[in-house]
Amino acid sequence: MGYLETLRGELELRNYSRKTVAGYLSAVRLFLREAQKLDEDAAKEHLRKLLKSHAPSSVAHDAAALQFFLREILRLEASIPRPKREKKIPVILTPDEVRRMILSTGNPKHRLILKMLYGCGLRVSEIVDLKKACLDFGEGLIHVQLAKGKKDRFVKIPDSLSAELASFCGLTPEGPVFPSQRGGNLTTASIQAIVEKAARKAGIKKEVYPHLLRHSFATHLLEQGTDLRIIQKLLGHSDIKTTQIYTQISQASIKSVKSPLDSL
Repeated sequence: MGYLETLRGELELRNYSRKTVAGYLSAVRLFLREAQKLDEDAAKEHLRKLLKSHAPSSVAHDAAALQFFLREILRLEASIPRPKREKKIPVILTPDEVRRMILSTGNPKHRLILKMLYGCGLRVSEIVDLKKACLDFGEGLIHVQLAKGKKDRFVKIPDSLSAELASFCGLTPEGPVFPSQRGGNLTTASIQAIVEKAARKAGIKKEVYPHLLRHSFATHLLEQGTDLRIIQKLLGHSDIKTTQIYTQISQASIKSVKSPLDSL
């Protein structure tokens, strides 16, 4: 069995997500193709080369993959440093910009996807995998199953969305909430295109992507006074530190400050 198949087996045995398995395999495949030898020094040199043309966040992922490969597959003592990530704060959408995106979208299914990305704070993968059986209209809840980190959680169905979502799901009794035209689930690329088109039609100049609607959901909740611990549960974050980024994104406290210039 080759290195890659051994790596795949070990990752799957540990129940890593499909996305993580694919990412680790891709990183190690490139390393095997270019490295003259398989050890810690070769891995560090490989990462130094990657940093010249890739973002630190991307190289940090490769570093984690190589660390796992060297330690768990080759059984080598290795310490691969991860490049320091750039701490950029995303520029979120205003409520008016979200409203314009929704109103500019004529396709009912596409409009509903936008509402759920923003109104429920769902990840794109969670929209793609969402099944009708996970919707409890009696309780007004969505059961998000085996989300990122293999964790289940519940999120609230917005009151303004409940009737529209129930009507949409009533067309067929089971299966994915958002099937593709050919059957099966929509792809993440399809949802990306839906979001980009809506932003373009709404005349928004910011870089808009599906996860930005999730960022906007969390930030707007915080600005409305929702407790950070509740937002943590809604987003499915294991660590409150991950959720605390929204205290930096929110500009409500900054806007409320009175400059000493105004008192002159």
